[in-house]
Order: sequence, then structure tokens, then C-alpha cells
Amino acid sequence: MEHITSLKNPKVAAWKSLKDRKGRKELGCFLVEGRKMTEEALASAFPVEALLLDQDRAGEFTLPGHVPTYAMPAHVLATVCDTKTPQGIAAIVKMAEMPLRGLRLVALDGVQDPGNVGTIIRTADAAGFDGVLLSAQCADVFSPKVLRATMGSVFRMGIRVTEDLAGELHQLVQSGASVLSSQLDGQPFYQMGAVATPFVLVIGSEGNGVTDAVKAVSTHQVKLPMRGGAESLNAAVAAGIMMYELTRGMD
Repeated sequence: MEHITSLKNPKVAAWKSLKDRKGRKELGCFLVEGRKMTEEALASAFPVEALLLDQDRAGEFTLPGHVPTYAMPAHVLATVCDTKTPQGIAAIVKMAEMPLRGLRLVALDGVQDPGNVGTIIRTADAAGFDGVLLSAQCADVFSPKVLRATMGSVFRMGIRVTEDLAGELHQLVQSGASVLSSQLDGQPFYQMGAVATPFVLVIGSEGNGVTDAVKAVSTHQVKLPMRGGAESLNAAVAAGIMMYELTRGMD
């Protein structure tokens, strides 16, 4: 175990840069915080480059011997972490290819709120979906807020970002998949008949909804009933309702 004491240490500067998309892209790594996320990372196919510990809490954690480990004072660890109260452990994880395959996918069309993106990934995992396809306009999957909201599901789901969401959905339609576009002017969701797999549920951005290009290639355009005064639901809530309904027959 190596000890680091200075905020000016080059490793500390590099790890701090992972809070930003530019730093993550340059280093090809991202940071996860806390015991649960670190354990999820170690158990996943993602290579863990380093473990970072609060030197006063190092005895709280069972550490694998094969991962370089760095102990540091709490104030040094705090500068690396994104949370206001670090949990004493963090991990530097190498970005890895996450194959996107399966019969049940959710696609995010410009969902920009990190909490929504992370929550949808977590809910897709819980509901039994196979993967998540994101447009390039979505919040960065590896940002600290998205990662925290996934609660580790990011390490289990097939996830991919595309520059041409409409084009990829069109290819899926051509191969026999159904594409369900969630939009305010769609047909009532609960009046839709059963949807055979494979299918893709598309969730649009918080402000503008699903793009016209994606609507044009969708096979189903659906909306949830608004029985009260609200005009719409939070993107993650709407996604959760529809994902669980679409996987009802899996039980």
C-alpha cells in the first residue's frame, strides 16, 4: 500500500480530473465512491486501476491484493471525490466496452438529467431489461451523479452511446424489433396490445421529449394516462412504470 500525503501529488491531480467528462475521456477512467460501488466494480468485468482509502479508515475494508492501493488523509481523498462526505474508499475504474444485446432494451433520447439517466439504468436492471442505448446528447454515463444513481447497475447492464440513435433504431426495426416511443401525443399505453420481443422502449428528453427522427422510425407511439392535473411525469418515473408493465409476463 502506497501512502500519499500531498494535494500536489500528480496522481491526486489526475484523479481529481475524473470529475469532468474531459478528464475521464483523456484518462479512459472514471471514479466510483463508497463501499457498495467499489465492491460492484471489483466484481465486474471492468478493470479496477486503483483503490483509494482514507488512511484512518483503511482497517474497515477487505482489500484484494492484486489492485494497487493508495492510503491518504481524509482531506486529500475529499478533493478527489465528488460527494461532500466521502465514505472512506473509492476506486479508479478503466472504461470498458459494454456489449449491447438482448431482447428488451430501453433507449434514452437526449435525457440530460444525471439522476434520471442513472435511475433509468438501475430500474432497467431491476425490471429485467437487457441493456440501455443512449444518444450522445444524454448525460454522461460515467459522471459521478449518474454512477451514484445507478447503485451499481452500470456494471451489470449492456450500455452503449450512439451518435445516430434514429439510425440504430431503424436497423432494429428492420431486423424485426418493435420500437415504442413514449410521447404526449401517443396512443394510450394501457390500450396497447402485448408487444412481442425484441422491443425497445424510447424515453425522450425532459424538456423536448422524443426527437422527430426517432418518432419517425418508431413502430408504436404511446403515452401514459394523466388522470389528474399534471401534464406529464418525470422521465425516470414514466420509464419505470412502462418497463415493469412491459416485463410483466416474465414472472
